Amino acid sequence: MPFFFLMSFFPFIVLLSKSLPLQPLPPWAGEVRLLSILFWRELSSALLLLLDKFRPVSARKLAAPSSPTMSPRKRCAHSVENVEESGEMSVLDLPELALECILGKLSPAGLSNMAAVCSSLRERCRSDHLWEKHMEEKWGRVIGHAARREWKLLLASIKNSSASNSCRKWIGVLSCVWPISWLKSRIDGGCQNRSPLPDDSIMSWYRSLESGGFWFPAQVYNREHGHVGFMLSCYDAEVRYDRQTNTFHARYPPHGRRTMVVEEGVQWDRLRAPPVNTPPHDLHISDCLSDLRAGDHIEIQWRRNKEFPYGWWYGVIGHLESCNGNEHYCSCHLSDTVVLEFNQYTLGSRWRRSSMNRKHHREEGNETDGFYGGIRKLHSKDEISKWRRLWPTDALE
Repeated sequence: MPFFFLMSFFPFIVLLSKSLPLQPLPPWAGEVRLLSILFWRELSSALLLLLDKFRPVSARKLAAPSSPTMSPRKRCAHSVENVEESGEMSVLDLPELALECILGKLSPAGLSNMAAVCSSLRERCRSDHLWEKHMEEKWGRVIGHAARREWKLLLASIKNSSASNSCRKWIGVLSCVWPISWLKSRIDGGCQNRSPLPDDSIMSWYRSLESGGFWFPAQVYNREHGHVGFMLSCYDAEVRYDRQTNTFHARYPPHGRRTMVVEEGVQWDRLRAPPVNTPPHDLHISDCLSDLRAGDHIEIQWRRNKEFPYGWWYGVIGHLESCNGNEHYCSCHLSDTVVLEFNQYTLGSRWRRSSMNRKHHREEGNETDGFYGGIRKLHSKDEISKWRRLWPTDALE
């Protein structure tokens, strides 16, 4: 009965619209016309589905065979729906533990494909606990707290911009008439053809990193392709992944008269997550000065002048000139003066040795030799061996 009432009422609406005087329409009239077309299309689809439910299952199978031109993903989803209707066994009928075990063995690409099968698997395959392992295995070495903070800020900005997007202003009004997911997909497709917006899930973050669409803060060893002026240093940069070459693009912030520098082809072994949360222009507050002894491996902040950002430079703690270097009789750790040695430079180089006060630590230096900042003592053998692998083949001047 509702079907015949709507079908008889529709010509009346058409005749009424034709009899109205022709006047200039307001700007929003085009949107209303589009929404009315979408409404009638959705209504007719819903009625067809309603009629289809009253047919026997066997008749539905004969009436809707799988098309040979259907894509593999759609064919897979169609098969799952048929299995559900016929009561046959499907992967969703497996015990919970068995299904979790299977999903846990899938690669990121496998999880993404499985999520496209049906809504139930989509929710399961997007679970954070399935993606945490993949995230740590591939991105754990280069992702730190700063990158996570940038990701949260990006999500917040996307949320704010989406809320103010005029293409979505009708969703709240018409969500009671049409399915919200259907309406959102139509409006998004009408505005512009693009991939789904990222959300606050590890899967979404992983895919944003993999696609190269997310620039995140990291630190680059031997910046600018190992330029001699940056050997055995590590500088802050924004990087993004290039999956075509399995390398990264890095952009270094402008400073002084120098514009932004972009470096391509940065290998994985030249990247690390920032070990401290100190911004590149701020002095790092050292908490290890009283514990420094001769032979300790360190990283120290250094910059050319006040306009430059700090970089972290590798060095070791040396002996005072008054000490003979015998570890059994060395008392250099009792002195207020800490000797810094950078053995990658030749003997006699002005960059070879420097010193600072361990009790009244502040930025020290001048415009000629640069400025030294905070110190990090290296405790990890992995960090020390990393610097050793980057050691230059020839001594620097």
